[in-house]
Amino acid sequence: MNRRYDIDALRVIAFAFLILYHIGMLYVHDWGWHIKSSYLSEDLQLPMLFINRWRMDLIFLISGLAAAFLLKPGESGRFLALRSWRLLLPLTFGIIFVVPVQPYVQGVTNGVVEPGFLSFLSEYYSARRWPVNAFDGWEHGYTWNHLWYLAYLWVYTLWLVLLLPLLRSAPGRWFSEAFASLRGPALLLLPALPLLFYTVALQPHFPERGDFIHDWYRNAVYFTVFLYGFVIARHDGFWAEALRLRKASLAVALGLFALYTYVRHGLPDDIPYWHEALIFSLRNFYIWAMLLAILGWAHALLNRPFAWLPRANEAVYPWYMLHQSLIVLIAYWLVPLKLGGLLEFALVLLGTMAGCGLLHEFLIRRVSWLRPLFGSKPAGPAREVPALRMAAYGLVPFITLVIFIISQS
Repeated sequence: MNRRYDIDALRVIAFAFLILYHIGMLYVHDWGWHIKSSYLSEDLQLPMLFINRWRMDLIFLISGLAAAFLLKPGESGRFLALRSWRLLLPLTFGIIFVVPVQPYVQGVTNGVVEPGFLSFLSEYYSARRWPVNAFDGWEHGYTWNHLWYLAYLWVYTLWLVLLLPLLRSAPGRWFSEAFASLRGPALLLLPALPLLFYTVALQPHFPERGDFIHDWYRNAVYFTVFLYGFVIARHDGFWAEALRLRKASLAVALGLFALYTYVRHGLPDDIPYWHEALIFSLRNFYIWAMLLAILGWAHALLNRPFAWLPRANEAVYPWYMLHQSLIVLIAYWLVPLKLGGLLEFALVLLGTMAGCGLLHEFLIRRVSWLRPLFGSKPAGPAREVPALRMAAYGLVPFITLVIFIISQS
């Protein structure tokens, strides 16, 4: 099968939007984050809300697409071993060495942590109990912050492998074929129904906490769209229909978002159930219509071998790991200077891009032992590594870290 350049390009663009979104979190009014600028804007809430509702759904959908192309027949064990190595090893390394600047900055900003990064690290690495709300994840001693995606994706990958016998059974193949064969209004509406059900049934009982164990609303949503990606990846009929519907799905998505923002604007704390149900419905139908529109337009515009794509695709993982720590650190230095909103934003954006680019180009890409720690493939010809050894490279460091944190709590 020919390489799907549109999926590679969409992955790059989705993570670029994620970086911009996290920079926007510095400036959007009334949305909590690790650090906030003094230049806050209510006008940012609408464009941030527009992206917020589907940004992670899109990334997990792309992850499901990638899993379908990576999983070769009869190699589910090796596939899981490879994903364990490429997800859990960077996650462990990131928790220990990349993320800590974020709780430090947040703790200092909150007035709970004394300035002095090395002193903070000596306490942080002991997995001590921190004062309430010292930083996001204070109750666990450690935090994975933005790297939570890697942990969730690894578990979804494990679930996928366990479900393969069911997916490859006659009923499973029939259901997958029926889903990928949806056409017209059915494709615009039906895949949103499970997402709506989760919102009604699970979200009130499982608010987003980011610790996986108590995050069953998000788990249900993200694993479902991950499976959607896995099912549609190799189905040419689906992609032809997404391409055909790209204008209609985008128009529907924009119309639903306009209605969604209208019916939720200026609401009191207590609203009738029908009003809440209407908001839930509009939100979930908007999410799926937007995802479908993005897939259709990506297939129309991006399915070609762009010259920039191989290098950008290689850079996605390291940039993802580095970006939020750089944003938080650069903002920590700049916010007290009161440089003005536009100049501060420009410096945060340029500093984050320069930091990610320079660290990746001149350090991570060139140091062979750093590459797997940032999720990059080894340089040079691929070397056959036994599956059990690959799995151990990822599982052993992560399990060791988890056991240490639990033993210190």
